[in-house]
Amino acid sequence: MPMQTETSDGCRWSDEEAMERVASEDDAQAFTFLVHRWRGAIERLCMRMLGDATGAQDAAQDVFLRLYIRRSDFDPERGRFSSFLWRMALNRCYDELRRRRANGEHEKRALELMQAVPGRDPTLKAVMCSEEGVLVRRALSGLPEHYRAVLVLRHYQGMKFREIAEILEVPEGTVCSRMAEGLHLLALELSTLREHARDGEGGTDAGKRV
Repeated sequence: MPMQTETSDGCRWSDEEAMERVASEDDAQAFTFLVHRWRGAIERLCMRMLGDATGAQDAAQDVFLRLYIRRSDFDPERGRFSSFLWRMALNRCYDELRRRRANGEHEKRALELMQAVPGRDPTLKAVMCSEEGVLVRRALSGLPEHYRAVLVLRHYQGMKFREIAEILEVPEGTVCSRMAEGLHLLALELSTLREHARDGEGGTDAGKRV
């Protein structure tokens, strides 16, 4: 059963009901309801896919613009509103990643993430957590998009394999195989990044001792 949420004026709509009102009546209140309900989740997805907050906010705004423009494309008989919106958000991220690669921005962003790794600090635990987070973000940014999407939806959005399969419009078995392969590639990428970080730290310490 679709989940219903009560609006500020007491209306109770499911996502599907709200989207139907947007599609059939251009209902501004229903559209605002959907934006408020989903904006945070879509921004978080875009953040994980793109790796930066500003780009994520811009992408999320574009997603809701596309949602309104393509409001008549939603068909509740073909799937849930949430799957329709997640798919639209992923496609927007794919477009942005392709644009960045074409403009040479992907390598620049990866360098910025590495430069953001903090140096040594008395609060070692906090620093290590922060550093590890940066390394994971960079490792994710280096994965092919179809692996990154599955990892983000599964581990950061907490989705089940069947939900991811519905969003990506692929068999559930394909999602499982992409998950396994993506985790393997992520582990390899993290190992390489950690090794580079250790080498850089050792070189810095050696320079200080000279």
